[in-house]
Amino acid sequence: MAVAQMVKVIIVSHRSQASELLEALQHEGICQILNAEEAMVSRDLPELITLAEKPKDIQQLLDSLGKSITFLKNYTESPKSLASILAPRIVVDEQVYNKVISSKEIPGIIEQCRRCETTIEKLKTECENLFGTLEQLRPWASLQTPVEEIGRLQQTTALAGLIPAEGFEELKQQLGELGAAIEIVDTISGKYACIVVCLNQNLSDLQKLLRSADFETAGFEGMTGTAAELIKQNSKKLEQAQNQLNDEYKKAASLSKNLLKLEILHDHYENLLNREQTKGAAPATEQAVLLEGWVKKGDYTRLEKIVSHFGASSMGRIEPAEDEEIPVEIENKNVIKPFEVITRLYGMPRHFEVDPTVFLAPFFAVFFGLCLTDAGYGIVILAVSIYFIRKMQGDKKLMWMLTICSVATVIAGALMGGWFGDAVQKFIPSLEPLRQKMMWFDPLKYPLRFFTLSLILGYIQIMAGLLIAFLHDLKRKLYIAALCDRLSWLIMLNSVVAFVLAKTGKLPGWSGPIFGYAALFSAAVIFLFSQREGGWPARLGMGFYNLFSAIFYIGDVLSYIRLMALGLVTAGLAMAVNQIAELAYELPFVGLIAAILILIVGHLINLAINALGAFVHTLRLQYAEFFPKFFVGGGLLFRPLGKDYKYIYLKKT
Repeated sequence: MAVAQMVKVIIVSHRSQASELLEALQHEGICQILNAEEAMVSRDLPELITLAEKPKDIQQLLDSLGKSITFLKNYTESPKSLASILAPRIVVDEQVYNKVISSKEIPGIIEQCRRCETTIEKLKTECENLFGTLEQLRPWASLQTPVEEIGRLQQTTALAGLIPAEGFEELKQQLGELGAAIEIVDTISGKYACIVVCLNQNLSDLQKLLRSADFETAGFEGMTGTAAELIKQNSKKLEQAQNQLNDEYKKAASLSKNLLKLEILHDHYENLLNREQTKGAAPATEQAVLLEGWVKKGDYTRLEKIVSHFGASSMGRIEPAEDEEIPVEIENKNVIKPFEVITRLYGMPRHFEVDPTVFLAPFFAVFFGLCLTDAGYGIVILAVSIYFIRKMQGDKKLMWMLTICSVATVIAGALMGGWFGDAVQKFIPSLEPLRQKMMWFDPLKYPLRFFTLSLILGYIQIMAGLLIAFLHDLKRKLYIAALCDRLSWLIMLNSVVAFVLAKTGKLPGWSGPIFGYAALFSAAVIFLFSQREGGWPARLGMGFYNLFSAIFYIGDVLSYIRLMALGLVTAGLAMAVNQIAELAYELPFVGLIAAILILIVGHLINLAINALGAFVHTLRLQYAEFFPKFFVGGGLLFRPLGKDYKYIYLKKT
């Protein structure tokens, strides 16, 4: 429930054991290793070197594996169900994993994939070219003259090509005036396949005329024989190429049975590459590798035990440098842990800051529920979240957070009488007494209560933020900052509120002056001591500005009105959907089906839109109103050396 304490360590290992030690560290995933530029030992001992070895062979193998995997995925029948999307990685046990990584057949499979892919691409290109040639020859199939004889003769020139049908008669007349003859061979796609013949002396004028008529010259370069003969020859070649291509497709489909092996090997070598790169980037001497890094205090003993298994390696604790940034990891109990998603989206706390997760969690869940205020919608979100938790792989914190928020939504909806809007009143009136018993108030009838509730919750969260900052400053022994920057604001703001309540009769009248004097005293402290650097004129000027910024707290509290606004919008749209469905039910023949469809689609759309709005606006309240009171963020995330798997999910036996 706090920022984890970090311990800086240095591990010295003989080069002969460094790789094995790093593999053990990577397997446990508890120690972050610094490279030579980050390690303090490099500053103290500039004569240290880095290992010059670069795992090019591993990188090349990974590239080949990646290309083979990409190629084979095109020929694998993979399911496209929701379950496969949620759990895309294949579960592999350690026995299968170890068998694959020790197999000697993989290089041969990679080479077969490379050859097959090259052949397929070559045959595809050949088929495309042949198909294009056939398309070019088909308009001339009835032409008896060999295509190589079409061209320039001693006295005349013959041109073969396509002419648009539009304007053809006019072109024919112009050709006649030029002394040229034209013969139509065939018609295709609104164009005439023609042979145009003219005297050589008129060729230049003819070409200008044909260009203006969008004449497309037919290219028969390198071809001999009639068009019909050429069509027959190229059709046969195309058939042969397509048959060869189908054979290669079958070969690729057969090779795709090895896809899982390649994926296992890819993940294995990806982790190996990460390990070797870590080793190569670490500072070293001629005989030893120095692994400087960080480990959580709770894992220090575990790290010692790992290193102790290597006789030529030893480790010890070292003090971090004064200007060194300490990496940060946050640790929370199971019910709070899902809300780490919110903190990590904002940015990790710095090592001396408080982890805001435990404080934001209850507010986030309550605010999310109030933004929806519909128990029916909460039940739907709960069901979907549980399904995703059961089916999806990887980090499930977001789904667990939505599960908790959906429970809060059900409670908030029951207290405010929202069950898919007013569906109970309209469609299940027998449950209305039960709904009334659970209901606290109807926000549509008493919006002022909802308004007041939103403001009170906002005020409580803002005060909680100031109180957290005050207690944290005390813990860090920043007593002056705690008194002048935190406690003074807590006293002044609460005294002002209490003074107003006393004046309006909500509190005893005699308490008004007490709270008034308390507010004035704390305001004086803010004015005089909130700025403690520089000369008195500057200090008083900044003190006045800080005191004036009290008005911003009013804006912060008013921001929480969005809880009421979103809650009322959700309820209003749900009621509109129910009303439309009720009207559709009266339609003859299709009324029942139409009403059901409207209810399902309408409520799903309303749920999707307003659930997203509830998440975004609740998130905004944490980031814009709550966090600035006590939290800055920007900490360096703790990144231990560990094993990552892109394609598989390794099941430990």
